[in-house]
Amino acid sequence: MKVLVTGGAGFIGSTVASACLDAGFEPVILDSLVTGREEFTEGRSFYRGDIADGRLLDRIFAEHPEIEATVHCAALIVVPESVTDPLRYWHANVSKTVSLVEHLLRNDRTRLLFSSTAALYGVDEQFAVDESSPIEPSSPYARTKAAVEAMLSDVAAATDLRALSLRYFNPIGADPLLRTGLQIKRPTHLLGKLIEAAETGAEFQVTGTDWPTRDGTGIRDYIHVWDLAAAHVASLRRFDDIVDKDGPGYQVLNLGTGTGTTVREMIEAFEEVTGRPVPRRETGPRPGDVAGAFTRSDRAPQVLGWRPQRDLAEGIRDSLRWAEVRDSRLR
Repeated sequence: MKVLVTGGAGFIGSTVASACLDAGFEPVILDSLVTGREEFTEGRSFYRGDIADGRLLDRIFAEHPEIEATVHCAALIVVPESVTDPLRYWHANVSKTVSLVEHLLRNDRTRLLFSSTAALYGVDEQFAVDESSPIEPSSPYARTKAAVEAMLSDVAAATDLRALSLRYFNPIGADPLLRTGLQIKRPTHLLGKLIEAAETGAEFQVTGTDWPTRDGTGIRDYIHVWDLAAAHVASLRRFDDIVDKDGPGYQVLNLGTGTGTTVREMIEAFEEVTGRPVPRRETGPRPGDVAGAFTRSDRAPQVLGWRPQRDLAEGIRDSLRWAEVRDSRLR
């Protein structure tokens, strides 16, 4: 079985491609390399180009007729950037995905796994959400993901498309074999900033301390990226059972651990793993920041036969291991 992975040269997409390879599925990578890295495609079928390029999609399917499903990971994902440049995000994440779906249907490729986000949820005072929780995205990035989900639901109801949206919580870690990892040297998310502080001695900024959480800082559900990738493999294996061709043709699943970790708790866990204190100071929240959430759903474990296997400390350790080799792996 072959699988088309859009955005397969990025952090999530490349890790999913590695998990597919290990499971006996051959990934075919499509990536524009706007944020992805060509090094992550070595040894894999790779096409450099845009997901909206119909001629390129036609060529890929002509050269790889065994492709049975598409994993759509291509997207822009930086929340503060989406606030300052929303039009770019709507064009890249929504308009181009509409074109991609048109090209998939035209080529009779009707199985689609969509990389969505838990950031599209509204949250209550418990900060726990499941697949039926209200959709109340609070940033342009999250709104683009919600828009794509709505489009997929509509198209699946009217065509042969069958789509499964996987709502990620907060990926950390790296491929345990260190084939790939987070390609950005100075990422803006919490663990990336902690690693930067550890590497440079810079002061870590705790952005937002007045959220209505147990310690005032934001709360997130951190899932190891390899567990996330394993969920994609399980979804590919069980796709036809999950997304019934005679049913609505569209389903959603939360992918998280079910455990919420605050910023202060993440700092403490990081200090325990590294054995070193992190200098810090408190500031206000960044544009687009929210209090956060974690999943309370058992639906993914039930329908996929999958559960996260790696804890927070392992995610931190693998992120640190990747940071040590990243520059030597990326030319």
